[in-house]
Amino acid sequence: MSIIKALKTAIAFEVEVRGVYAEAVKRATDPVGRRVFALLASEEQNHVRYLEGKLADFARTGKVVPGEVRTALPKKVAIAAKVRELKKGVAPAAGAAEVEMLARAFEMEQETSAFYRRMVAELDAEGQAFFRPFVEIEEGHLALVGAEKDAVAGFGYWFDMPEFDLEAG
Repeated sequence: MSIIKALKTAIAFEVEVRGVYAEAVKRATDPVGRRVFALLASEEQNHVRYLEGKLADFARTGKVVPGEVRTALPKKVAIAAKVRELKKGVAPAAGAAEVEMLARAFEMEQETSAFYRRMVAELDAEGQAFFRPFVEIEEGHLALVGAEKDAVAGFGYWFDMPEFDLEAG
C-alpha cells in the first residue's frame, strides 16, 4: 500500500470511529459514559485533523514527516491504574445504549488498531515511523473501551483477569 493510500484509509477509519463516539455521546444516558465518549470523540477528531494535515503536506512536498501525535488519554499501561475508577462511575448506571455503543466502539478500535499495526509491518521505514505512534494510541483506546465494555456488561473480567473479592469466603 502506498503512503498516500494509507493516509486516506487512516482518515476513513478515524472518521468512522469518531462518528461512533459522537453517536454514543447523544445516546448515552449516564453522565460519566457521555464524558468518556466525548473525550474519545475529541481524540479521534484530533487524529482526523492531524492526518488531513499530513495528507496536505504530502500533496505539497511529496513527503510524510512524522510529528507528535497528541493524545489526551494515557498509554495502555497507565490505563490499568485508572480504569477501576471509571468502572465504579459507569457500571451501575449503564444502560442498553452504553453497552451497545461500547461494543461497536470496541469493534471499531480493533479494526483501527489492526490497520495501524499492518501499516507498521508493511510500509517502508518512513511509513512505519509515521504510523507507529498510532499503534500505541489506538491500543490505549482499545484497552479503555474494552475495560468499559466488560465493566458495564458485568462479565466479571477486568483487563482479561477474573475479578474476585479477597474478602469473600
